[in-house]
Amino acid sequence: MRRKLLLSVAALGAAASIAGLGTFATFTTSTSASHTIASGTLSLTAPFSRLGTGASPIAPGDTMQRAIDLSYSGSISLGSATLTTNATSSSLLDSDATNGLQIAIDKCSAAWTESGPPYTYTCGGSTSTVLSSRAVIGSNIALSNLTLTAGATDHLRVTVTFPSGAGNTLQNQSSTVNYTFTGNQRAGTNQ
Repeated sequence: MRRKLLLSVAALGAAASIAGLGTFATFTTSTSASHTIASGTLSLTAPFSRLGTGASPIAPGDTMQRAIDLSYSGSISLGSATLTTNATSSSLLDSDATNGLQIAIDKCSAAWTESGPPYTYTCGGSTSTVLSSRAVIGSNIALSNLTLTAGATDHLRVTVTFPSGAGNTLQNQSSTVNYTFTGNQRAGTNQ
């Protein structure tokens, strides 16, 4: 009986201890915070472009100048830009990389001053080379010296040259060249 009594007292003590633990473990604390995260936009537009203006008839040694403005109107700056050109209607003018059409691109720090037609452009500010002379057709051609900053505009002059050494095989040819400028976002940064 004594043993039963001791076991009962021990059981009651254990139950009281457990109940006491629950009673004394009521301290709590918390804090919270929130912030809004929103993604930006990447936008490359050409609010002004003469690239759609053709030239005909051309002879070896001729050059064609066309202006285009590239506007970075999104909220995220670009990290780089490329140019892809392809012929939607092809001939030796675009497929002959040596004697066919050659392209070069310059940038003016101000808007180009246009005269013509035939169109020519002069820069009232400073010029820099965006693309050195090369064959007109190419894929993902890197462009340099562009601003690429959100809200900015680059004023470009595209010069297409028909080399003076082009032979008789390039007579009576016609090509339609499509220009695609592609902007790539800047590298990720701490925000």
